[in-house]
Amino acid sequence: MLNTGTMKRFRRHGHESQRDKHKQDLYQFNKTVEHGFPHQPSSLGYSPSLQLMAIGTRSGAIKLPEGKMSVVECRRYGAPGVEFMGLHDENTAVTQVHFLPNQVELVTLLEDNSLHMWTLRAHNSTSELLEIGRFTLSGPPGAPPSVTRVTAVLAHSSGELLLLGTEGGHVFVVEVPGFRELEENNISMEDVQSRVPEDYVGRRNLECVEALHENPLNPRQVLIGYSRGLMVLWDLDRQRPVQHFLGTQQLESVWWMEDGGNILSSHSDGSYCQWTVTGEDPQTEPEKQETPYGAFPCKAISKVIQLPSKQGPPFLIFSGGMPRASYGDRHCISVIKSKTHEALDFTSRIIDFFIIREGENQTGEPSALVVLVEEELVVVDLQTEGWPVIQTPYLVPLHCSAITCSHHVSSIPLKLWERVQAAGAHQNTHYSTKPWPINGGQNLAPDPPQRDLLLTGTAGVFHTDADPNDNMNQGSEGEWPPFRKVGCFDPYSDDPRLGIQKIHLCKYSGYLTVAGTAGQILVLELNDEAAEQMVEATVVDLLQGQEGFRWKGQARLDVREEPVLFPPGFQPFAMVQCQPPAVVTAITLHSEWKLVAFGTSHGFGLYDYHQRNNILVKCTLNPSDQMALEGPLSRVKSIKKSLRQSFRRIRRSRVSMRKHHTNNAAKLQEINARLEAEALQEMELAPVQRKIEARSSDDSFTGLVRTLYFADTFVSDGTHSTPSLWAGTNGGAVFAFVLRIPPQERRAEDPLSAQAAKEIQLMHRAPVVGLVVLDGKGAPLPEPLEVAHDLARSPEMHGSHHLLVVSEEQLKMFTLPKVSSKSKLKLTAVDGSRVRRVGVAWFGSKTDEQLESSLVVLTNQGELHVISLPSIKMLVHYPCIRKEDVSGIASCVFTKYGQGFYLISPSEFERFSLSTRWVVEARCLVEPPLQMRPKNPSSPVWRDQSDGVATEHRNFNKESGGFESSPNQVMEHALLNDERVLQEIQKSLEGEQMTFLENNLKTTPKAGNVLSNGD
Repeated sequence: MLNTGTMKRFRRHGHESQRDKHKQDLYQFNKTVEHGFPHQPSSLGYSPSLQLMAIGTRSGAIKLPEGKMSVVECRRYGAPGVEFMGLHDENTAVTQVHFLPNQVELVTLLEDNSLHMWTLRAHNSTSELLEIGRFTLSGPPGAPPSVTRVTAVLAHSSGELLLLGTEGGHVFVVEVPGFRELEENNISMEDVQSRVPEDYVGRRNLECVEALHENPLNPRQVLIGYSRGLMVLWDLDRQRPVQHFLGTQQLESVWWMEDGGNILSSHSDGSYCQWTVTGEDPQTEPEKQETPYGAFPCKAISKVIQLPSKQGPPFLIFSGGMPRASYGDRHCISVIKSKTHEALDFTSRIIDFFIIREGENQTGEPSALVVLVEEELVVVDLQTEGWPVIQTPYLVPLHCSAITCSHHVSSIPLKLWERVQAAGAHQNTHYSTKPWPINGGQNLAPDPPQRDLLLTGTAGVFHTDADPNDNMNQGSEGEWPPFRKVGCFDPYSDDPRLGIQKIHLCKYSGYLTVAGTAGQILVLELNDEAAEQMVEATVVDLLQGQEGFRWKGQARLDVREEPVLFPPGFQPFAMVQCQPPAVVTAITLHSEWKLVAFGTSHGFGLYDYHQRNNILVKCTLNPSDQMALEGPLSRVKSIKKSLRQSFRRIRRSRVSMRKHHTNNAAKLQEINARLEAEALQEMELAPVQRKIEARSSDDSFTGLVRTLYFADTFVSDGTHSTPSLWAGTNGGAVFAFVLRIPPQERRAEDPLSAQAAKEIQLMHRAPVVGLVVLDGKGAPLPEPLEVAHDLARSPEMHGSHHLLVVSEEQLKMFTLPKVSSKSKLKLTAVDGSRVRRVGVAWFGSKTDEQLESSLVVLTNQGELHVISLPSIKMLVHYPCIRKEDVSGIASCVFTKYGQGFYLISPSEFERFSLSTRWVVEARCLVEPPLQMRPKNPSSPVWRDQSDGVATEHRNFNKESGGFESSPNQVMEHALLNDERVLQEIQKSLEGEQMTFLENNLKTTPKAGNVLSNGD
């Protein structure tokens, strides 16, 4: 017979199993997508057949746009919402990205000289980017590394060959996708030099292969460009040169015109040359040579393209070439057509560019110029007069100026959403109306169930009367070169005091509050029309005239005293200026009461933006807070001064201890006894805990306000709830003020008042990072106006309310209105973590509509904890951010429904989800192009099979037990039949890819190399 203890263990096990299942239904951690611009892009590729773009980064990633990015990656982007990401094992930069023509594969070249093959594979009705092979050129024994270091890559139009030019001047021919070197087809530098005139070779060494280009009319001919200026037209079939072009300037790039008879070469002296393919060998002089920007020394033209136009003369587009002395620091791409000439001026370094053309095969009229620069992607419309910029639907540079804060608002009402969009349309009239030109793939992700906004504040942008971000802003008439600013990235700030520190938006009223670096708080209202108005400023002295304090930081900003014309959108109508003008550290808005609370390192205040006057000022400054008087922009204190202050602090503490030793002895014994009693009570429930050291009140910035919170709760007594304001400081203090708000009908006339009601001092003086009031049912109080709009139930006012104080070290629950301690959870004592971010979130399972509220906490270890309410018990925890990533932890912001964002780089947010119900992820599909080319029997790959293995892929039919005909034969039949046959072709092609992946991989990719958009 089982004893009572055994039965208890069985009951506990069953209860825990049920609780674990409940956790699995509610909580699941996923890093989903990324928003923003990839950090440190290093290469760019484009596939006209797939209409996809690929970006490689310095950290080794490739990416096809909206999804994930990591250390060594490649990203592919197509239509909005179509994005893929691949990660290399090697932590080196991606220097080149090349799509195989008319295929779903691409090749990446890394800085360590390794080549990687990637493919888009269909899996569960979505596509994923998969690495299927890697290759490194190997030279003869004893050869220097330069012999095989790849400097130029040409993906042959057959889709079967890669031509690799090296630093040693050789060209290697490699079969793809198997990465098999065809040694008999390699082009050695000796073969090239033997047919070059002796006087030319004697003058200079050919050096590395700088460029490779295929003849647009004859794919069996390629142009090899060497760094010293020599260009060789090589016949792949006959294995011999056809013509030599003896350039004398260092070569940067080559371009073979569509007529097949002319070649452009760009050079390091800022010139470009035009050569004619005549067959006469050698050609010693170009047909035409031009230096676009004058006879003065110019920078190199790194890339040149010329494309024909039906609308007159061709487009000539090149990067660089600026006069070295005057404009050597400019990052420009010049576009010339007939008499129209513009130098597009970018604010960051140009990585690469390409041209998009009209037509199914993209052989028609040039339509768009796509430029990847170091900090943004810019697409220029080449068919609209003035060549305006096309607005980007993804890769938006959120960091147009350094991101300093962020604020997320969930479930935006449709009316506010449409008004914000309309205001944005008014402000973006300078953009082109053409649709986004990169539209490959299909976005299969369902429409989001709600509309969310992520607001970011920046460090301040330099503005002039002629906005440099205006894409139609032309240079002055007669200016040469004819510069035109393009792009929205602007790293310059004329005054760091303009930086934004805090943002708060009320989605129901449309009111927005913005707080800055110099103690300024703006209240803005969304207006559909332009308005000219004067902004009233109210100066608030947070020191309240205390003597002995002298502000040493920056001066406050000057306020304009004349009316200002504001465009449609959020328009400021009230302003608060804190004195001293320190950084605003906390802000909150209650649009139903029409109040704004703000805090700095000196104290906090309450502002009534309806009556435009200040209601409350509370100074929290500690006499020892010397750092609070310095300001963020003052000079760093000297070591001598710091040591002097430290010794004075020690001397004061010793004197104070001697003076109050007798009186404090009894109090100290009483406190120690109480602590020991509490420890004994918690010993059976808590794990082994480390001691939490009490912080000194002399620590710097103890008066800094960390959090502000409005609540309608029981403060004075347990029968009447009143509006209240709560404030938490860096020194572990919590202040509560009761607010007397007139009735709505007399709100504009009767004054408001605030009266001090409660004050809590945490024993260990840990900074207070969050405050939450729970109603009688243990649920957090709803947002302002949420109940009035029938989007939340009214809070339960019959039971007792509780105040949850979240400090860096523990969570502590107090009863209201008595403010007596009820329960607590010590995070620091258990694992040494400190709370950095906290938020309330609602979780629900996929099958149940009921939602549960929980507390989400991010620690300085980068771990996420979900804590139950009101019991404050640990439910789940997940590692999220590296603990070394201090900026990522500091930038984290939580959403209302269990998601979050944090900066993974200065330009990009990572999005994660803790909820099983709300997961945002990219789901997309890329179908192979219909013109996927079969193997060409005349190609050297077909002829030179030494192992006897057939290269033609055929599909095995399980029903017939034999092989089906090749995809090419089915394709010819499909062109004369219905869509059902086309679908069969798609299945055939997918089966072909799977067969290759299963049978021909030399090494199985690691799990970390595959990132699915659908899983």
